[in-house]
Amino acid sequence: MRADAQRNAEKLRTAAAELFQERGLKVSLKEIARRAGVSHGTLYNLYGGREALIDEVVTELTADRLTEVAEHALSVEDAWEGFAYYVEKVCELQATGPAVADVVSGSFPRAERLMALCSRTQGAAAEVTERAQRAGTLRPDFTKEDLLLVFATNAALARAAADAAPDTWRRAIGFFLDGLRTEAVRDPLGTAPPTPQQVYDVMGRLVGAS
Repeated sequence: MRADAQRNAEKLRTAAAELFQERGLKVSLKEIARRAGVSHGTLYNLYGGREALIDEVVTELTADRLTEVAEHALSVEDAWEGFAYYVEKVCELQATGPAVADVVSGSFPRAERLMALCSRTQGAAAEVTERAQRAGTLRPDFTKEDLLLVFATNAALARAAADAAPDTWRRAIGFFLDGLRTEAVRDPLGTAPPTPQQVYDVMGRLVGAS
């Protein structure tokens, strides 16, 4: 790659990382090019489209933070406290960094690195959930798919309330967690949990996946 092309590629990576973090992975490509100070055509010539640009920066944007949250949650001696920490921290990351919401939901299935990160995040969600259930503190009918839908709903709520009531999501998650303790269970819900495919479809609609 020529020196000028390398400079333009770095400008685009920097601009994309900034805008993805500020507004999520669906931000306009024209706006990314404009912030980088290059033409829209240059962006396409260097990256070919959104997915390749996402894959260039998504790991550095979100991977370390999501991994740290999962590792800490699993290190907490009390399994319920670890579960509650995981839920609250992922929701906080969604509220403060819109790109995280798109990572968790797998909004761009053709972005390979993003989807690999999404898969690892979903695996961590399952591990944290099952650990609390084995300890007998998380209701047994709650599933990883239920948790992923909570994350998708939280992302939509945090985005909608960002200007008017930015802490609204914290209140909603507080009520949600209180209802998941084993002692809170009164009667069976009477409905089966959603399948992984149903969750994928619903999450896509909530976050407006491509």
